[in-house]
Amino acid sequence: MALTRVLHISDLHLENGFPGVPFRAFLNKRVAGYANLAFRRRKVFADAEAKVDALTTFAREQRVDLIVCTGDYTALGTEPELAYAREVIEPLTTVPPLGFFTVPGNHDIYLRDTVEGGWWETHFGGLLKTELPEHAVDGVWPQVWFPVDGLAVVGVNSARANPKPTHSSGRIADAEVDALVRILDDERLRDRFVIIATHYAPRLANGRPDRPAHGLENADELLAASACAARGVIVHGHIHWRYHVQVPETPLPMCCSGSTTHAGREGLWMIDVADIGVTATPGSWDQTRYVLEPDRAVALDP
Repeated sequence: MALTRVLHISDLHLENGFPGVPFRAFLNKRVAGYANLAFRRRKVFADAEAKVDALTTFAREQRVDLIVCTGDYTALGTEPELAYAREVIEPLTTVPPLGFFTVPGNHDIYLRDTVEGGWWETHFGGLLKTELPEHAVDGVWPQVWFPVDGLAVVGVNSARANPKPTHSSGRIADAEVDALVRILDDERLRDRFVIIATHYAPRLANGRPDRPAHGLENADELLAASACAARGVIVHGHIHWRYHVQVPETPLPMCCSGSTTHAGREGLWMIDVADIGVTATPGSWDQTRYVLEPDRAVALDP
């Protein structure tokens, strides 16, 4: 297999106001979310759109073959935000010849109205597919792509609506975890390096679980399922700091890109998959463009 370059990004948090969103849509958890946005988050994501443009240039210059984004395109999961975010990322989705792979984040599946309205599927459904529909248990989920020989990308959906203002936790459906085990045991994946993509962090940078109100409820089950893969990596976002961690619960390392657009914390990973091994090189923002940090590269498949 020739070198395949996979760019992992996450938590873009694009927002340009809420045109057309009725006032009643904020009479719930969104009122707290909007206050947080107005007084804190809007400032740190003020340049998010410009940074997505810079990502497009970066992906082209780095000859990226595939982009994996692990969700959180929006702030409050309204339909205008999802429409706007999909429009902003469109140029980025056209750069990689092998496609743009994505899963939703909790800010994209924010409340029940987002789910009931089907807004995520309306605007991002065109980017979703599976090449093993016999293993799907909920529409396309889990997603399975075979971009090139020797590589598989599997997406599991850990995002869900969280009506409580104090909670932003996630959970992968039990049937989807069971399906992941069957997928990883499928002979069509056994000789491939597997990238498992989801939004929530199974473990923090210190190797510990996230707190219950913010983390992945069934992280242990995901890690146990991932152990069925002979070779691979788990990529995710949700935590707005980039890190790499290895824990005893699974042989697969984890790479969190953090938020690729959060001012002062911008992060990404470039995963290079080749016959001689797989490496992940971290990337950051130097105030004008995204750059790789080759001296901090880690071996994912030594």
